[in-house]
Amino acid sequence: MDRRERLAAASRDGHLALRRVERQQAIVERLHATRGLPVRLGLLAEELDVSTRTVARDLERLRTSGVPLEVRRGRSGGVRLPLVRSPVQVELDVAEVAAVLASLAAVGPNASLSAASVLRKLADAVRPPSDGSSRPRPRT
Repeated sequence: MDRRERLAAASRDGHLALRRVERQQAIVERLHATRGLPVRLGLLAEELDVSTRTVARDLERLRTSGVPLEVRRGRSGGVRLPLVRSPVQVELDVAEVAAVLASLAAVGPNASLSAASVLRKLADAVRPPSDGSSRPRPRT
């Protein structure tokens, strides 16, 4: 395999990975929008224009990465995110924030509304106050 073929393959693999990440984000946002109600895998597959098996693989990757998905089999089954009634607070140091910002930049900060929102919040969190003080800014 020559250099051009390797670069083309790497580019294709990167494109597929990006599509997978975008699709997984869309799944999480779709499940979040249902406010704890289950969604059938077939419906997710139809909405995302992929196979049910692709959705199942995406869900498994999300579960492996720590997303708290609940799957129920059967006629009234589906997948759901547990309902969380209040915003979640997470403490990150600057290096951790930078890692998340870099990941968002790679995916594309406008890939979804939640990606754009978290990018804005994280960037604001590490930006020095405009008045030059070192006091922490209020959380948004």
